[in-house]
Amino acid sequence: MDNGAVAVSGNRIADVGRFDDIKTHNAGTTVDLGERVLLPGLINAHCHLDYACLRGKISPQKSFTNWIQAINAEKSELSPKDYVASINNGFTEAKRFGTTTITNLTAFPELISQVQPPIRTCWFAELIDIRAPERANELIDSAIESLGRLRPELVLGEADGSAPSGLAPHALFTASKDLLRRCDEIAQRDHILLTTHLAESREEMEMFRYRSGPLYEFMRSIGRPMNDCGSKTPLELFLDLIGSGGSPNRPRAIEVKRPYLSWIVAHLNELTESDFDLLERSNSKFHVAHCPRSHNYFGHSPFSFERLRSLGFNVCLGTDSLASNHTLSLFDEMRAFQKEFPSISAEEIFQMVTVNPARALRQESALGQIRSGFGADLIAVPCSTSTDIFEQILAFDGPVSWLMVNGNT
Repeated sequence: MDNGAVAVSGNRIADVGRFDDIKTHNAGTTVDLGERVLLPGLINAHCHLDYACLRGKISPQKSFTNWIQAINAEKSELSPKDYVASINNGFTEAKRFGTTTITNLTAFPELISQVQPPIRTCWFAELIDIRAPERANELIDSAIESLGRLRPELVLGEADGSAPSGLAPHALFTASKDLLRRCDEIAQRDHILLTTHLAESREEMEMFRYRSGPLYEFMRSIGRPMNDCGSKTPLELFLDLIGSGGSPNRPRAIEVKRPYLSWIVAHLNELTESDFDLLERSNSKFHVAHCPRSHNYFGHSPFSFERLRSLGFNVCLGTDSLASNHTLSLFDEMRAFQKEFPSISAEEIFQMVTVNPARALRQESALGQIRSGFGADLIAVPCSTSTDIFEQILAFDGPVSWLMVNGNT
């Protein structure tokens, strides 16, 4: 919209239209942003701010398992104070690059109360019980207690513009079946969100389908029970666990109230033809978070975007962590995705950091668009009328000079 304007009242968008029309109906302070395009604030669908302090610390490894061992070694040197500083620094960087809502997985939910997020934050408590599966219930209860202490403006409220919270059983190889199933049951009962890492690497596929590979040997060496390995793919195991895989032991398969399940699945890089057959037969979908630059860092198999999109999956973009990335800029992620999928329009790619993640967070009626009644989360970047506006958005490279979060600049 040329010469467009947005009227903001409190923390909401009150009106959208041309400036001459808006100014006649709204009295108040006017901010002229000049030759810029006004956009909804960007939404990061998958991030680990715990590890913002690890930028450049871990060079690409020979295997995904080597990287796990390398990051574990780095983490062993960090204190709670280090993690709090890392999270705060990560927030600052994400905001500088136009992110106004972030989906952040933290392995330390007890530290959330010590952090003051400057942007909307969907906190996911990351859960790992591989060394002590008998503690699954204790871990979940403790995480829920920590999430319950979030400041009121950050507590889950569907479609009201506040940031939801949820649980994040880390991955099939680090979270027990009991932990995953209980998280799924809690999500269905309490309508909270869930996220997990799934089918991320070739080594994960080797482990579960063939009982072989570096990840299999590493997990076995630390005492993980390996009786779920040797037949099914990671996706097949996951769908069985959450009751969407047609397992005879889980007869409630794909009978849910929502067309989308509570899960945001990160990565989903390794899929077989039988996996796609399963996804095609499922009446319910989960959301998918793809992290292009982290994907390139690890050298994963090509991401099956077109096939997932054709099956109706809602694909979003995230930055992952700075342990496998260089910045927390979603503009950088959009350009990396465009390089990987040049046939996808710039407008559709932009939806993957606005409309799509808003839907994944159940905020499609409050965030991700500039519409009356939506949350006042806005950013502005330079533009001209000479070329396609969405191509200009993707080409933008640098800090965002003007930003509003929840009605505040």
